[in-house]
Amino acid sequence: MVWIIVVVAVVLLAVLLFFASYNRFVRQRNLIDNSWSNIDTELKRRYDLIPNLVETVKGYAAHEASTLGAVTEARSRAMAQTGTPEQQAQTENALVGTLKSLLAVSEAYPDLKANTGFIDLQHELVATEDRIQAARRFYNNNVRDYNQRVQSLPTNVIAAVFHFEPRQYFEIGTAVVTTPPAVDFDKT
Repeated sequence: MVWIIVVVAVVLLAVLLFFASYNRFVRQRNLIDNSWSNIDTELKRRYDLIPNLVETVKGYAAHEASTLGAVTEARSRAMAQTGTPEQQAQTENALVGTLKSLLAVSEAYPDLKANTGFIDLQHELVATEDRIQAARRFYNNNVRDYNQRVQSLPTNVIAAVFHFEPRQYFEIGTAVVTTPPAVDFDKT
C-alpha cells in the first residue's frame, strides 16, 4: 500500500512539474512578445521624428537632397518591415546609417547646429535612441532566458513536444552617439 502512495505521489509531482514548466514557457513567450511590442513602439516614435528632422535640415541644406532622400527611403523601408527581429534589424541598421549621415551633414552648417528646433529634435532623437536601446536590452534578456529553457534538459523535451522554438535576438546600432565631455584636471 505504501508503494502505491509513493508511486501516485511521484506521478502527481511529475505531472505538476510538467504543467508548471509548460506554463512558464507560455509566460516567457508572452513576455517576449510584449517586450517586442515595446521596441516597436519606440521605433515608431523614431519614425515620427524623422520627417521633422529631415524638414529642418532641408531648410538649411537644400542641396543635400541625396542624403535627405536616403533617410526618407530608409525610413519607409523600416516602417514597412514586419518580419523577424533579424529582418527588422537589417532595415533598422540601414536607417541608422542614413540618420548618422544626416546628422553628419548638420556639422557643416553652423546655422543649423544653432537652430533650437534642430537641437530639440536632436535631443528628442537621443532620448528615443536611449529608450530603443533599453527596450532592446529588455527584449534580448527575455529571449536569452527563454532560449536557455528551450535548449536545456529536461525542459527541452517539453519545448520540442509543444514546438517552443528559440527566438532571435534584436541587434541594432544607435543613430545618435553621444560622447561624454573630456575632463582634464591637470590644466591650471
